[in-house]
Amino acid sequence: MGQPLLKVRRATEGDHSGIIRLIDEAAAWLRTKDTDQWAKPWRNEDDRSERILRDLRAGKTWIIAESNALVATLTADTHHDHQEMIVWPARAHQDPAIYVCRLAVSRSHAGQSLGAALLNWAGRSARERHGARWLRVDVWTTNYGLQAYYRRQGFEFYDYSEDDEYPSGALFQKSTETIRPDTRPLFRVERGGRPA
Repeated sequence: MGQPLLKVRRATEGDHSGIIRLIDEAAAWLRTKDTDQWAKPWRNEDDRSERILRDLRAGKTWIIAESNALVATLTADTHHDHQEMIVWPARAHQDPAIYVCRLAVSRSHAGQSLGAALLNWAGRSARERHGARWLRVDVWTTNYGLQAYYRRQGFEFYDYSEDDEYPSGALFQKSTETIRPDTRPLFRVERGGRPA
């Protein structure tokens, strides 16, 4: 079997507009589902754009590309609290973890398990590099379909965010010890690429 055609690499500021396109595409698809997730950028477009740019500059965002077209993105860090709010309760930070957010996969690549593969790659990499015990994600509080997706990926509900205004306040985690190596990788990592 040959190497996968898809490549994962750390995103750069030049990927900013492509990441926004992926998120907007996901938002349009979500509008066809029974959820208000990403119906409008939280808190507004400028705020969303600035948060994405801040994470790009900090080297926290990753993309999967096929022939230079962005097909998926994920942001990962060893701590995940927005500057202006506390997402995860203080007790959660006692264990080393990797926090992921802003996972989006192009509809052209839906159903190929890219999202699950990105999540597991981030969890395995964080366990190897930082001894992370948990892979954590905050999920849109009213998107029960997405919450069910994370449960199918082996995540368990942890708690709700202490910030009632934050719409992505359902907190889920998965033990990194349960993440096994890919037997059929969907992408290859560019040299030097590891999240967090």
